[in-house]
Amino acid sequence: MHSNLSPMNQPTSPGLWTLACRRLRADHTAMIALAVVLAFLLTLLLSVSGLIAADWENETGVSYAPPHFIGASQPESAITPESTAAVPDNPFDPLKDVLRELRQKNGTQTNALNDYGIADPLAAEMAEIRAELAKSGKARVVQRAATLPFGADKWGHDIVKKTIKGAETSIVVGLVAALLATLLGTLFGAAAGYFGGWTDDFFNWFYSIFTSIPYLLLVLSVAAVLQQKGVGTIILILALTGWTGPFRLMRAEYMKHKNREYVWAADAIGASHWRKMFIHIFPNVSHVALVQVSILVVGFIKSEVILSFLGFGVPVGTVSWGSMLNEAQNELILGKWWQLVAATSAMAVLVTAFSLFTDALRDALDPKLK
Repeated sequence: MHSNLSPMNQPTSPGLWTLACRRLRADHTAMIALAVVLAFLLTLLLSVSGLIAADWENETGVSYAPPHFIGASQPESAITPESTAAVPDNPFDPLKDVLRELRQKNGTQTNALNDYGIADPLAAEMAEIRAELAKSGKARVVQRAATLPFGADKWGHDIVKKTIKGAETSIVVGLVAALLATLLGTLFGAAAGYFGGWTDDFFNWFYSIFTSIPYLLLVLSVAAVLQQKGVGTIILILALTGWTGPFRLMRAEYMKHKNREYVWAADAIGASHWRKMFIHIFPNVSHVALVQVSILVVGFIKSEVILSFLGFGVPVGTVSWGSMLNEAQNELILGKWWQLVAATSAMAVLVTAFSLFTDALRDALDPKLK
């Protein structure tokens, strides 16, 4: 009696990635977190392509323009001729006669207020210059908004667009630095775990040096040595200091897998060390590297914020969430809180979503849960 099942129709057991996808789809929290992460990545692509937030440096609002739901702010005080004339003379001031004369002279002039609510003695002259430039077509008069959807910073930049542009820098730093750190950790861990002996001793000694120094001090030390600021420098700093976690895990995985039967079979057919390490063993431990990438992205985004906040991060002219928080600490003294809330809210949402998805991915790829 012949079987109706051909070799092509034989049932096959699902693989690791198939089981992982099933577990992720069944986890509603993981799906919501993944949607949030994908939304941030889509925003990143649109920002990089210039479709959104390309004009974030335009001064669209007045200085410290409040959000719409607060309404336009009124100048708390202004210097007017009446107020200056009401200032009493100091009988012990040797310049009291000169000051009285200046007050009387200024009393016949009308000083307009600038955007900061301060009397501007050159308002009339500047108005004439703007009018002449406008007539000649050499200047374009831009009306600044009194309020913006989520406010403006000191220079009148829209906070929403600035937050999107800052996300571009922070997310790129987190992703690229995490990939580079995982690559270094995988290469070092594969060499140490597969070869053993003096190779393992050397990388363990190298690993011990990096882990014996507190992480933040190590990051600041590397930043101080490199000195030059820039996105590439931050990525290099984080990658050179963040490879230790992937190294430890990948070393253990390679030590475990190098004695498996499939590695012996590859050795029997004459496979090279490089082929056994990265063609045969690595696909079976790649889920560990993937989880490490997702974990490091979260940590590196926070590290970039800390570095930029301390002044070791992005240079002047480049915006990131860390540089926004650096500016916000001075704005809080003036009661301008919207830039702080925008940067921290965006960072908190992304980091929380990425952390939830990382935990779900780690559980889905755990072989013990098959």
